[in-house]
Amino acid sequence: MSKLSKDFYLQDDVVSLSKQLLGKVLFTKDEKTVTAGIITETEAYAGETDKASHAYGGRRTERTETMYAEGGISYVYLCYGMYSLFNVVSNKKDIPHAVLVRAIQPIEGIKKILERRNSEKLKKGLTTGPGKVSMALGINFRSHNAQDLSGRKIWIEDQGIVIPEKLINKGPRIGVDYAGEDAKLPYRFWVNEKENL
Repeated sequence: MSKLSKDFYLQDDVVSLSKQLLGKVLFTKDEKTVTAGIITETEAYAGETDKASHAYGGRRTERTETMYAEGGISYVYLCYGMYSLFNVVSNKKDIPHAVLVRAIQPIEGIKKILERRNSEKLKKGLTTGPGKVSMALGINFRSHNAQDLSGRKIWIEDQGIVIPEKLINKGPRIGVDYAGEDAKLPYRFWVNEKENL
């Protein structure tokens, strides 16, 4: 049970890293509560050459600048003005690779997670979808963007959970039709929700 090392985040293959994040545990901590979930779905975004990436073509804006930092920090942005989406920044400085966390399996702070999701019990779909992940873990772009992922506010641990290859699915990313041919790239990895890790 240790936080992921800096070297993990500095890997240059964002697609491989996206797959490796399955089974890792994402934690958040506020003033009173620690909440956490096993990462069960991810999507890789391969920077300036990936038409689905915010940084495609070398776009450097106030929003995307976080992606250009050295790997090992969070990139949280607001989608549709409503949903904070959490990404893991990877690779070396000035290479804007990132992995979107799309789903988790809650394992800690369940009561708080249910409260945040306005639910009385854990049920299918409660933490499936990147907006739902952020709601469940209390992640928001104002306080969680550009945070050190080995810090005390938000971090990722390796707890020795190994997901068998046969349980890992691979396919195209969701909601990136604007990316043309790049929308078909098999950069999404997921474990079926029915699997209890």
